Amino acid sequence: QVQLVESGGGSVQAGGSLRLSCAGSGYTYRRNCMGWFRQAPGKEREGVATINTGGGSTFYVDSVKGRFTISQDNAKNTVYLQMNSLKPEDTAMYYCAAQLSVAGSWICSLRRRTDFVYWGQGTQVNVSS
Repeated sequence: QVQLVESGGGSVQAGGSLRLSCAGSGYTYRRNCMGWFRQAPGKEREGVATINTGGGSTFYVDSVKGRFTISQDNAKNTVYLQMNSLKPEDTAMYYCAAQLSVAGSWICSLRRRTDFVYWGQGTQVNVSS
């Protein structure tokens, strides 16, 4: 059974940093699309960052470019989201999601949310001004 467990959320002041972790279990594929999505109250869920764990390509939504970094540790089946220079508008529930067994050249699109079949429960990030 595939499981994704997020951790690392919390409350910080604007300008601060947090690192989110997503630990995957129940699968052995090494080439996957892993993504971080977020949803603020009253807003649609949006893609924040994705990584192809086989080819290493990454994609970011424009609003986080230069501030957030997605990375992986394949040995631990874990994906991270380093968030720096946080802003109040980054406040949201952050979800980890996975699309398993993709080609190394596959583009893990932020827009194709339905491609991500497996989802974690989420971790809350609050940024105060």
